[in-house]
Amino acid sequence: MKMNAQDESAQVDQIIARARAAQKAYEAKGSQALYDKAALAVGWAIMQPERNRTLAELAVKTTGLGNVPDKITKNHRKTLGLLRDIADAKTHGVVRDDPENGITEIARPLGVVGAVVPSTNPAATPANNIINAVKGGNAIVVAPSPKGVASCETLLSYIHAEFDKLGLDRDLVQMLPSPGSKAKTQRLMETCNRVICTGSQNNVHRAQSCGTPAVAVGAGNVTVIVDETADLAAAAAKITASKTFDNATSCSSENALVVVDAIYNDFLAAMAAEGGALVPANQAHTIIERLWPDGHLNREVIAQDADKMLAALGMADQVPADTKFLAVETDGIGAEHPLSGEKLSRVVALYRARDYEDAAATAARILNYQGAGHSIGLHSARDDRALELGRSIPTCRVIVNQAHCFATGGAFNNGMPFSLSMGCGSWGGNAIDDNLNWKHFVQTTKVIREIPPREPAVEDLFAGYWSEVGQ
Repeated sequence: MKMNAQDESAQVDQIIARARAAQKAYEAKGSQALYDKAALAVGWAIMQPERNRTLAELAVKTTGLGNVPDKITKNHRKTLGLLRDIADAKTHGVVRDDPENGITEIARPLGVVGAVVPSTNPAATPANNIINAVKGGNAIVVAPSPKGVASCETLLSYIHAEFDKLGLDRDLVQMLPSPGSKAKTQRLMETCNRVICTGSQNNVHRAQSCGTPAVAVGAGNVTVIVDETADLAAAAAKITASKTFDNATSCSSENALVVVDAIYNDFLAAMAAEGGALVPANQAHTIIERLWPDGHLNREVIAQDADKMLAALGMADQVPADTKFLAVETDGIGAEHPLSGEKLSRVVALYRARDYEDAAATAARILNYQGAGHSIGLHSARDDRALELGRSIPTCRVIVNQAHCFATGGAFNNGMPFSLSMGCGSWGGNAIDDNLNWKHFVQTTKVIREIPPREPAVEDLFAGYWSEVGQ
């Protein structure tokens, strides 16, 4: 019998009720040691090699996105990095005591987290959210995309098996039952204590307007500048590794390369050596027609292996046999120029800039069209240019001389928190400008005590101002 909206809401309400009861009991017996063990249990549920491979294979089979080896790597490294990040994080009890200001700060759970997750990372993203949630003393209910249901169900079965070893309530980690629906997800978002949303901008809008405090992320459309001082061989190698990883499912995969004229041809040669094939501007229309055959991205191209992508685009016999991705020359930016937007495939738009200043201006135009707030990449020997981009471009991250999709969400060779969800600040319509991390899964209570007064004299504050402009 088909459920109506009222039935679906009642079903979600029952799940939330069980989650609330489990969370209250978890918090009541809570300790830092317990929260840490719960997080490790979730981590091992996805990192254990046989489980990891099963999840990776299932994800590719059911979503048709990405490839198994890279999903195995992603599941392992993203989880390993997150567990490293949170190992010493204090999420229970007194986390700060400041006698001078009379303030003691106590970590408290949010309650029940509702996590909306995408099909691009149907195991890694839920695991990331679940680890952060239980580390903070919360329960969590996951709302997977329709194609991600099987992966999420399998992941939760592994988590519950680990929870059984610790005597933890399985209701701490639940998911919306299949089949998924907008009504179920909406009810979850309206009745949980905090929404965490990674995915389509439609889901983000719904999350941020549901009435529950929400942490959501913006659209990706990564633009990378290669200037005349760059190590071109290194830049080409890093761009290729990043662009092709998991068949470009990541929101942090390069979508546009802006290369200055002085080294343009040399960069093309370096790119070709790494497997990047050039599609000249006079052939760009053929790529556009096949990549957006009906105004929507072609599912035979999205996140596919190179051979399938090339066949679907009619390029298999027009590029070298070892081609890993296509770089399509263009100068158009905006809604009438789809190459300037996110492509979710092994296709990157290639812009030729007169000089660095023109490259920065082009990058800004691209991000103002799509991807504002997310990130920009720079391959350059000049750190001052990275700082300049950080002051002028609408972005929360400037990734310098790194493989972009590995670096943006945290890496072992940079200091960003490991995450699969990047906040994009006001530019991207988000409340956060950081990588989603454990701090977004806890709140604090402050105990405030009286201290000796520290009231300044008016003259002490205004003396310099008055001397300059008068009273």
